[in-house]
Amino acid sequence: MKYNDLEVSRNRRPSRKGRGISAGQGKTAGRGTKGQKARTGHRKMPAGFMGGQRAIMQAIPKLKGFKSIHEKAQVVYTENLNSLKGDVDNFVLAENNLIKTPYKRTKIISRDELTAKITLKTQFASKSAVAALEKVGGKFEKTPVPMREKSEKKSSEAK
Repeated sequence: MKYNDLEVSRNRRPSRKGRGISAGQGKTAGRGTKGQKARTGHRKMPAGFMGGQRAIMQAIPKLKGFKSIHEKAQVVYTENLNSLKGDVDNFVLAENNLIKTPYKRTKIISRDELTAKITLKTQFASKSAVAALEKVGGKFEKTPVPMREKSEKKSSEAK
């Protein structure tokens, strides 16, 4: 057995602060002299409390409105679907430059007249858009947002 392999527990009491000058941490007990933070109960101040003056989050003017954390769905109007045929999903819409990317939510909204008989497979459609589709003889199927495929490069690096 080596000296550095010994396991010795420290039999040391926690330091008793503020128990007289000779105790090492007496008198002010590491709190400095005077002030709000030297008093008992100073930890109960609310976050951002600035000693009685107006807090900075109250002083800064607030912005109007509401900011949603959710991304808005990409919008496609029914008048743009007239040039399409067969099954129409996010990828077909992206190929025809009706949406930017097929990997985000898409909503179909009714505007003008729909003449194409298609099967629409997107995430959302307004009631009037679904009614226009069914009137022409098409149908709407709600599908989840397609996920991106993992590239082979990343999976081969992990091995």
